[in-house]
Amino acid sequence: MSSPVLEGRNVRLRPTRGEDADVRFSLGTNAQISEMYGVDEDDVKPMTREGAARWVQWLSERPHTWVIEIEGTFAGEIRLDNVNLQDRRATMAIGISNPSLLDKGFGTEAIMLLLRHAFIEMKLHRISIRVLAYNKRAIRAYEKCGFTVEGRERETAYVKGSWHDDIMMGLLDREFLARDTVQSSDVE
Repeated sequence: MSSPVLEGRNVRLRPTRGEDADVRFSLGTNAQISEMYGVDEDDVKPMTREGAARWVQWLSERPHTWVIEIEGTFAGEIRLDNVNLQDRRATMAIGISNPSLLDKGFGTEAIMLLLRHAFIEMKLHRISIRVLAYNKRAIRAYEKCGFTVEGRERETAYVKGSWHDDIMMGLLDREFLARDTVQSSDVE
């Protein structure tokens, strides 16, 4: 079962396609983006065609995974992991792989589309995310979407010769729905 297409103003979330591997391969591996995931510059490996194909295959095997598309162009991925329907919770992960599309609000829009789907369609109660404390761009995007800091896990990643903390953030359905209702009424 593939994920439904989710349409926003500038962003479209869609299931993976085979040709995504070619685009992912052409984007290569960006050291600055990799660092935001906790990969040390010296450990960044070049993207291979086989690696890109494995990445698309891995994504396509997950039920709550989307490719982020902007104006018909592949931008990255967003997904819900560890979906627990009993407790109505999941974790979220997002990655913009195209450096030319960073700092334009596309990640925030993609997150809002996913959250709307998770809280309204899937009826989840809680979404959590963890992010390296130095990834200020991601933290700003999560806060814009309503996530709040719930804790800190100390010294979880060794990058550039020093230890860095993970920040744990969370968002509850009632917090998102109250916020989403206000934002929707502002648009109308």
